[in-house]
Amino acid sequence: MRRDSDIKRDVEEELRSAPSIEAADVAPSVKDGVVMLTGFVHSYIDKFEAEHIAKRVLGVVGVANDLEVRLRGRDERPDPEIARDAVVAIKTRLPLAGQNIKVVVEDGWVTFEGEVEWHYQRALAESTVRWVKGVKGITNLITLRPGPARSPDEIRRKIEEAFRRSAEIDANRVTVETHSGEVILKGAVRSWAERQEAGRVAWTTLGVTNVDNRLAVSV
Repeated sequence: MRRDSDIKRDVEEELRSAPSIEAADVAPSVKDGVVMLTGFVHSYIDKFEAEHIAKRVLGVVGVANDLEVRLRGRDERPDPEIARDAVVAIKTRLPLAGQNIKVVVEDGWVTFEGEVEWHYQRALAESTVRWVKGVKGITNLITLRPGPARSPDEIRRKIEEAFRRSAEIDANRVTVETHSGEVILKGAVRSWAERQEAGRVAWTTLGVTNVDNRLAVSV
């Protein structure tokens, strides 16, 4: 287990190396491997990037992102303009599924509503709109449309097989539980990146409607 002081030093160094982030405005603290990010950034994508940077540091077991998005004057935009650009971006990347996604914007905060067939469509809508100028935050309320029924045992078997094929996941340390379309991942992984990859793999399995990722990071 790495010392919190060493993790904090590495997070600070990684933030300083990010060209888009003004590291002096971000104050990371670490307790028991959990990083808390406080301060402010000048765009929502910078907030997301700061979190991504912290997660990739060795020894990090969790991140609490309390960064405030303070837009520069030139980046402030009316909500209708943000909504229009968000809708265009979603329909460009998701021409079919985008028709079922509703976008609501209030004071720069974007909320997605609607229903799609696949988790990647829900995730792609969010990752696309992160880049829209003027966005301060995103709440993703998109739900998944029930697909072809698959038994819990079949879903579990497919996920376990995918884990064994993955070079990034130690399948022997991960336990998969299934209840209808809900998947629960338990066990331990070596890094936050491995934890995220296990969740991503589980989500790509046909029949999965929710993933509860309880994997602990143990280094």
